[in-house]
Amino acid sequence: MSTIMYHPVEQIDDLSLREREDAMGAYLMMFAALAAGLPLPIINLIAAIIYYFLNRAKSRFVKFHSLQSLLSQIPTTLLNAGLVFWTFRIIFKNGSFNDSDIFIEGFASVSEAYWGYLWVVVGANLLYVIFSIIGAIKARQGRYYYFLFFGKLAYHQAYKIENEGGQSTINEPPK
Repeated sequence: MSTIMYHPVEQIDDLSLREREDAMGAYLMMFAALAAGLPLPIINLIAAIIYYFLNRAKSRFVKFHSLQSLLSQIPTTLLNAGLVFWTFRIIFKNGSFNDSDIFIEGFASVSEAYWGYLWVVVGANLLYVIFSIIGAIKARQGRYYYFLFFGKLAYHQAYKIENEGGQSTINEPPK
């Protein structure tokens, strides 16, 4: 049976204030588009990518939080971009949100599908904001907060030990 080896996880006392603030800053990238004054969802993702690449070498703690924030930003950005493009399509094609657009199977009208999608996007954004604020607070405290699915991916990426060739180190069973 093989197992992947990991670097030890830093304890709160091992982390500097700067590391904790840098980790917290990763979660604040969700407000990048608001700071720029633009309603474009891609701005947040670009800011998260830049933040990750600028700060990943500072410490594994910062890398973990930056990567978790970046990974969780991707589905939110895709949902938001879909809503923005759909809204622009409706406005520029019809000039209003009427039912004369294309029929979508399973929905009585496009407006029902649109409003349903809008509520899904609003719900996803609320969850993302709540989890990001909690993540930012925990990072500032020097603690870990694992998002569902993204936390595990970020942890494995930030803490696994790799050989010079980029291969993960695997403990071999005794012979």
